[in-house]
Amino acid sequence: MITLKNSRSIYFGLFFLSMSTLMYEILLTRIFSVTMWFHFAFVAVSIAMFGMTVGAILVYLYPAFFSSEKVFQRLGLFSTFLGITIISSYLAHLNIPFVTDVSFKNLFFIGLTYTVISIPFICSGICVCLVLTKFPKDVGRLYATDLIGAAIGCFLVIWILGITDASSAVILVSFFSAIAGIFFAGKAYKKTLVSATVVSLAITLFFLTHAAMASVSGSPFFRLTRVKGRIEAKPLYEKWNAFSRITVDNDPNGPKAFGWGLSSLHSDDIAPEELWLRIDSGAATPMTRFNGNLLLHNYLKYDITNLAYYLKSDSDVLIVGTGGGRDILSALAFNQRSVRGVEINEAIIDTANRKFGDFTGHLDRNPKVSIVNDEARSYIARSKDRFDVIQVSFIDTNAATAAGAFVFTENSLYTVEAWKSFLGHLKPDGILTFSRWYHLDLSGEMYRMVIIGDTVLRSMGITDTKRYMLCARNIQSSDHADVGTIMISRSPFTQAQLRKIDTVCRQLNYEVVLSPEVSKDPVFDRLLKPEGREAFLKKFPINITAPTDDNPFFFSMVRPWQALNKELWSFKLATFNIKAIFVLATLFLIVTVLTILCILVPLLMTKDKHVLKGTSSILIYFAMIGSGFMFVEISQMQRLNIFLGHPVYGLSVVLFSLLLSSGLGSFLTRNVLIEGLKTQGLVRLAVLCISVILIGAATPYLMQRFQVCSTPVRIALAISILSALGIFMGMAFPLGMKLASERTASLTPWLWGINGATSVYASVLAVIIAISFGVSVSYWAGLGCYLVALGMFALSFRSGKL
Repeated sequence: MITLKNSRSIYFGLFFLSMSTLMYEILLTRIFSVTMWFHFAFVAVSIAMFGMTVGAILVYLYPAFFSSEKVFQRLGLFSTFLGITIISSYLAHLNIPFVTDVSFKNLFFIGLTYTVISIPFICSGICVCLVLTKFPKDVGRLYATDLIGAAIGCFLVIWILGITDASSAVILVSFFSAIAGIFFAGKAYKKTLVSATVVSLAITLFFLTHAAMASVSGSPFFRLTRVKGRIEAKPLYEKWNAFSRITVDNDPNGPKAFGWGLSSLHSDDIAPEELWLRIDSGAATPMTRFNGNLLLHNYLKYDITNLAYYLKSDSDVLIVGTGGGRDILSALAFNQRSVRGVEINEAIIDTANRKFGDFTGHLDRNPKVSIVNDEARSYIARSKDRFDVIQVSFIDTNAATAAGAFVFTENSLYTVEAWKSFLGHLKPDGILTFSRWYHLDLSGEMYRMVIIGDTVLRSMGITDTKRYMLCARNIQSSDHADVGTIMISRSPFTQAQLRKIDTVCRQLNYEVVLSPEVSKDPVFDRLLKPEGREAFLKKFPINITAPTDDNPFFFSMVRPWQALNKELWSFKLATFNIKAIFVLATLFLIVTVLTILCILVPLLMTKDKHVLKGTSSILIYFAMIGSGFMFVEISQMQRLNIFLGHPVYGLSVVLFSLLLSSGLGSFLTRNVLIEGLKTQGLVRLAVLCISVILIGAATPYLMQRFQVCSTPVRIALAISILSALGIFMGMAFPLGMKLASERTASLTPWLWGINGATSVYASVLAVIIAISFGVSVSYWAGLGCYLVALGMFALSFRSGKL
């Protein structure tokens, strides 16, 4: 058994290794969201974690190659390999085509991409496994270092993406991993040290050259060209941050008036020049040339997304998601009194109003306009102002935030709680208006918004909810989906308002599909009647129940077990978001098979079967603490991402706090000796279960109670919640590893691999449970895992063998 008395540099090596690994994992979620789609970013996390599991299993299967005598050399070697493979695998990914259709060709390229991307994580897994299993007496400190390094990586990746592009960030991360190789190799292995040093210097030089070319000519070596199945031309402008990649391109259609739901009766006599601002090369918003003459933008009055303005003039307007400024320009075209825009992405605000401000007419300088950089729900909850109109048009979830990709998160604007907050900030006769696609064969999005509105209005004591709703669609000449706009009023729509809407709709070739007087779709009638509605919803082909903060998956209308239902794919609705669920279901099947293989293959290849005797309890223990950690982590991230609002907080607060506090918990086990392990271990695991129960019960109440508080207060509360969990969750692994090292030391790499494999399995299962039954059910599944782990820990002592 090796000690670390004279090998303190291993702590620095592990710190840089863990930091660079998590940074690269986060960077992949951002990159995959650009080159593929946001749901593939979630897959990236899973594949990365499985790569580390494979590394651990290799350590277990080849003990001679990874012997204790060679541990420092192997650490230096594979951490250096990590630096090399990060760049090489990333370069390979940029040159592997992504096919958007569901085909064997697509599956091959995706499989190839994930295989290539997993190689660096195999190297990282080997290193982390060696450190945590070859130095069992120091496992508490080492595991703490591992988690703290990862926590620092959360902060660092935000800063790096704020000042450079993703490719440059990847190169810098590979440099950090090469530094780890220098610390691991030390003076004992000069050849490895020299190799690590050369690689580090080469990467540094390459990074500096790349950054210089990017800033001077805008042509970095690793520019993204293959995005979402197409070759992307060099954009006019590009900017990265922790939750998006912003690009600006010329309009490929030339001068042409654009509106999300322009009337078919509109003519293109006046066509303003436009640029397209794209988020992750997918979701797009137009930036329109504006010289102050609103008469040139009269076409905006033909867009059905602005229907509410025909009922509200000279009003105070709040726009959620300003984008390139189209909705602000629309409000000005209708001569509204004031326009306040809330935009979550600072890079979008900077691009539209500063970088291209001369083109867009500096809308932010208009005396009627104010723009706030904040998350809409968080801002509105704290605001004391009331508005005549709150407008939300086509806010999607087609890009992965750096933290959101860990939890398959969705936009939280489409929940009952969000709409309650919006309606609560309207004036007595104010209107909330949402616009989405209206699919004629199965208008799932519109159905869901109707039932959200009905649920919120009934919670306000209103029974005849139809009097407060109005829904219309523009009639397209093609078979493409129409655009639908739903308006929810704080007071019943008057006869004068209904006549006005009827007149406007006739003039602009819109159709009123739901109003106090009209219901063109029988589904609307069923949704607005409480009697028998629950049974109707259960039998409906897709999930159109009202999303809540506990189940905020508005766009995930296909239940996970329906992903392979061929009938659903015949609907036009079955496009992006049904494919996302299909990817999730496929991923679950894959990780299930891989998890089983990670357990069975080492089991079958173990030559000395005697060491396996009586080990079932410890195998289950490590599987349960891996699963429990992920169930609790993912569910708390899903909850607190909504509570904190801004996506960056998912990394800088939620993930950072959980990792850091878990590291502290691991550090607190450093003095637990084998003689007192049974008592201290059982007590700490019991306290862990109690803390999970108490925090789980208190979190929803605390979130509701403190939602209106300032951002620092909400951050402090989130840190307190996560730290109370993380400290005890971080103790479970080192406690188990201490016991395993004393009883069956040769199995510890496999146990670490089982812990990693079940963590991946649970991360996917947690999302499926959250979509199907709610985030809280996923959280309590974590409690169940920890209770089983507690029982297995106790049982291992009763049997006298792990």
